[in-house]
Amino acid sequence: MFGKTQDPIETYIESPEKLKSLYRRVLLVVSLSQVFGGAGLAAGITVGALLAQQMLGTDAYAGVPSALLTLGSAGTALIVGKLSQRYGRRTGLSAGFIVGGLGAIGVVIAAIINSVILLFASLLIYGAGTATNLQARYAGTDLANNKQRATAISTTMVMTTFGAVAGPNLVDIMGGFAVSIGVPALAGPFILSATAYILAGLVLFIMLRPDPLEIAKMIEAHKQETEHGNKIESFNKKVSNKSGLAVGATVMVLTQIVMVAIMTMTPIHMKHHGHGLSEVGIVIGFHVGAMYLPSLVTGILVDKVGRTAMSIASGVTLLFAGLLAAFAPSDSLVLLIVALSLLGIGWNFGLISGTAQIVDSTEPSTRAKTQGKIDVLVALAGASGGALSGMVVANASYATLSLAGGLLSLILIPVVIWTKKS
Repeated sequence: MFGKTQDPIETYIESPEKLKSLYRRVLLVVSLSQVFGGAGLAAGITVGALLAQQMLGTDAYAGVPSALLTLGSAGTALIVGKLSQRYGRRTGLSAGFIVGGLGAIGVVIAAIINSVILLFASLLIYGAGTATNLQARYAGTDLANNKQRATAISTTMVMTTFGAVAGPNLVDIMGGFAVSIGVPALAGPFILSATAYILAGLVLFIMLRPDPLEIAKMIEAHKQETEHGNKIESFNKKVSNKSGLAVGATVMVLTQIVMVAIMTMTPIHMKHHGHGLSEVGIVIGFHVGAMYLPSLVTGILVDKVGRTAMSIASGVTLLFAGLLAAFAPSDSLVLLIVALSLLGIGWNFGLISGTAQIVDSTEPSTRAKTQGKIDVLVALAGASGGALSGMVVANASYATLSLAGGLLSLILIPVVIWTKKS
């Protein structure tokens, strides 16, 4: 089905039914890659901080792994965006996932030889998988109309749930497997990540044909040849696009900072209060599930209720997550699960509403490159949240970090409303 020679590009321009069929097929292929991609990203979230703590012997730098993989994610987002713009989504996304898999292999080797330098370098490379996993959400929107975009984003994201939830809950199993082959237990999940990311890259490289972004660019070029808009309409569209980009970027940056900061230090907080690795896996599993599982409903809400309303809902949900994480008894597994689930849901609301704004505000001729640049800001925001989280907890407490994150999320509301009015 996917390996056969495809119809000429003109066929999709002239036939709405062919275009609709291709749109559904692209969603299927991207969704399949996201199942593997979700499993790949879960390892770094679950045990990255614990591995660094074990190798460094201190909590103060436990947030560094999260910061490094998000910094790597930032650089990769820009590269994947440029590669996708020039050569198509297939080339950019498959390359990003495979590089992320190589980074995971590097982490495993670093754990075996106990090299902190190799660990940090490999985590930078491993971040490529995280960036690519997020960039893949754009591929489903290239052929969607403006009433389908948030739903298309959510369709690909919800498929990430299957791998992302399975990953943390395989921590013990992969740890046991790692020990059985002479590898440190905490490196076990990264063996899963390496396999999953490489498989995600191969799925896209083999199956994503024809390339959805290339088709979208051809359709845009065709419209420009056959339609003649006036200069005032063009100017107004550019102003609207800049406003939409500002809103979308702000929403995604703030939600990323809050989510990464609290999520990064939760495993450390739990370990200090007597929770085992399997319990950490359960909490993070619920968190990652909440990041992606609500996506189908969120996408429909963003398309129906609106981008602004769901961005505000994101800020409110993150506030409640921070308050609960700050004031819940540290020995209560149930309340930690609820708090981290709310954290995931708030991030989900923000990411999908923000992404929809970005897609609304870009044209196929520059879309991938612009999306890559904005994802750099999102990744850098996550890196800042991850790096500062360890220092805040070391010098204050987990409760202080969670409370600060919840209050920071409130900034979303006035910013979104003010930008909308301006």
